[in-house]
Amino acid sequence: MAPSEQDRIVRQVFFRLMPLLFIGYVMAYVDRINVGFAALRMNADLGIGPAVFGLGAGIFFIGYFLFEVPSNLILEKVGARRWIARIMISWGLLSAAMMFVQGATSFLVLRFLLGAAEAGFYPGVILYLTYWFPKAYRARIFGAFAVGIPVSLAIGAPLSTTILQLDGLLGLKGWQWLFLLEGIPTTLFGFVFLALIPDRPKDAAWLAPADRTALQALIDAEQRAVAGAHGTSLRKAIADPRLIALSFIYFANTGANLGLAFFLPQILKSTGLSDMQTGLMTAVPYVFGVVGGLTIGWISDRTDDRRLTLAGSLLLTAVGLALAGFATGSLWAVAFMAVAAAGLYGGKAPFWALPPVFLSGSAAAGGIALINCVGNLGGFVAPSIVGWIRESSGSFEAGLYFLAALAFSAVIVTLLVVNARFGATRGGAGPVPLPAAAPPR
Repeated sequence: MAPSEQDRIVRQVFFRLMPLLFIGYVMAYVDRINVGFAALRMNADLGIGPAVFGLGAGIFFIGYFLFEVPSNLILEKVGARRWIARIMISWGLLSAAMMFVQGATSFLVLRFLLGAAEAGFYPGVILYLTYWFPKAYRARIFGAFAVGIPVSLAIGAPLSTTILQLDGLLGLKGWQWLFLLEGIPTTLFGFVFLALIPDRPKDAAWLAPADRTALQALIDAEQRAVAGAHGTSLRKAIADPRLIALSFIYFANTGANLGLAFFLPQILKSTGLSDMQTGLMTAVPYVFGVVGGLTIGWISDRTDDRRLTLAGSLLLTAVGLALAGFATGSLWAVAFMAVAAAGLYGGKAPFWALPPVFLSGSAAAGGIALINCVGNLGGFVAPSIVGWIRESSGSFEAGLYFLAALAFSAVIVTLLVVNARFGATRGGAGPVPLPAAAPPR
């Protein structure tokens, strides 16, 4: 295809699929982190301390970890449309069921089950996007999808704190309304997803027949090239040092991300803000996260440099978190957290462009899921440690320094692993280049 034709078809696919995927991801993240806002009232009502809350916030990712790889392998077999819809319906129901929490035990159990239900959504969508978008566009596409996280937080913060004001309506606590009103729409949207999302370009009735054929042929050719150089064996992919390194990088990024997200409302509340002011101020860093996600994805594709754009994003995260720790107790911390958020969400764009360099077929389905599930253990470890530090020291300052150190360790691993040999075959023959930028338009 000529570059102009490729652009036209990709643009059509983008505007047809991405709004639905984006809305689904926003709902996923709202349901995942709304517990941070519920904690403003729920913890006192149920006698849940910082350590138990940190454990509950993080135990979500144990369920996520256990079911992530099987979920993505099932998706490859049965198709993304049916499986992702199933994920959304089940996690929406469990998220709403959080309104019935009675204490620490039920809190921990439901958070675990919520993680198990949502397992496979994010890596499933990442895999799904590789079925539709050629490699030259992927950093931008992954970046656009990833900004669903900061958008969900920017929207979810004032929304959640507004819902908390319903306290006492029909005999329910504000935090119970929060779980109910943010869980049920996800379940309903799962049925919308089932009706509107096709599995592959060849299934898209809204594309012209010639466009369907051309796009499917291009995607198939790219996947055959990767499969020919690296194979499709999941067993071999799991032992690949690149997969292990990417898992650690994502572990650090996710740990820093969720260690901050779960406790940010409480960090800001400790400065003397009201619940509503806390919700509004919590949204500020995530606006910068949206800008970082879109900008860094564009730069990564245009420069064809995944290494420096990823390392630079992680360094921005580390510096922002360290300065936020220094400024804990003042609103200057919000500005530094905004810097960190730009790096956190910007780094996802070049990061997710890396696995398809050496993974395809079953290796891609299982490998992307494995990166995500091992990485998401950071979502268990970091909030648990930050909660423990907060309870031990009485301050969030040391917790933010810990998150900064975690992000900086990922900078080092990125610079060491994502080098000129990253796209080569394990045997050293037939190097496969990193995803190339699209031709200048």
